[in-house]
Amino acid sequence: MMKKIIIGLAGFLILAFITFYLTSRPTVTEDGAYMPSPLALKLATSSTTDYDKTVYENPHKGNKKVLMVCTEERNMTMENGKKFSTGNHPVEMMLPILHLKNAGFDIDVVTATGKSAKIEMWAMPGEDEDIKAVYSEYKTKFENPGKLSDFVQNSMTDSTDYVAVFIPGGHGAMLGLPENKDLNKVLHWAHDNDLFTLAICHGPAALLAANLDGDKDSFIYKDYKMASFPDAVDAQGPMIGYTPGAMPWIYGERLKELGVTIINEAADNTIHIDRKLITGASPLAANGFGKLAATTLLKELE
Repeated sequence: MMKKIIIGLAGFLILAFITFYLTSRPTVTEDGAYMPSPLALKLATSSTTDYDKTVYENPHKGNKKVLMVCTEERNMTMENGKKFSTGNHPVEMMLPILHLKNAGFDIDVVTATGKSAKIEMWAMPGEDEDIKAVYSEYKTKFENPGKLSDFVQNSMTDSTDYVAVFIPGGHGAMLGLPENKDLNKVLHWAHDNDLFTLAICHGPAALLAANLDGDKDSFIYKDYKMASFPDAVDAQGPMIGYTPGAMPWIYGERLKELGVTIINEAADNTIHIDRKLITGASPLAANGFGKLAATTLLKELE
């Protein structure tokens, strides 16, 4: 009897191991990159969101807008050379847009050179009608964004139309934006003109663009506290096949070296405001982040 139990248990463990192995392998995309495994998608994404349809009683009636800076890059080369198919996270884009839109703010979308904003469609909550509706509404802007370089050259200095700069998350925020000279100028412009800066999940990685001169003491976010996606969670990505390899670089460490304190340890719903910087930890924070951004901007314009 005991022998049969042991054989049965061994068979179960072997089957469980095979199932884990098969479901935790990243999925190859058409261009040879990898999107998260079935297991990772089950653990880290959802078909719906917690959008709460907040109604803002006194929405903005003026012309103030939010400049949304998206990545136009799709694939991240991991430490092992494999490509991770990423971009902007749809929940971290659309859910804050819903709140900002309901609060009366329009959103201008820009990428570095005007190429389309790349979106992690594998993370799209396909059963969330509100997210699907706002995605459809802004789809043309995502596909035909403005050029960040044009904004800097032609609109930034004299513009009084904007109340905030918004950098959504997704690992794509680590591609190109942290080294972008135009984003450096935009971040300093927002800071110097007392505008708000909004960044969620991996979005804070792009704030490194403010330090292109390499002077740690002059980093405009030195001594700030932020919520952002934890480095430790990124390190676990290969274990469940979320990413096809280890991260090529660690953005949280770089922010900490510049004097930033990251207040959350988990990829949770933490949101935080420090002076004119509003941050959120993960897609789980997107509703609270969007609501905090909307209410704060409305209060600023009272």
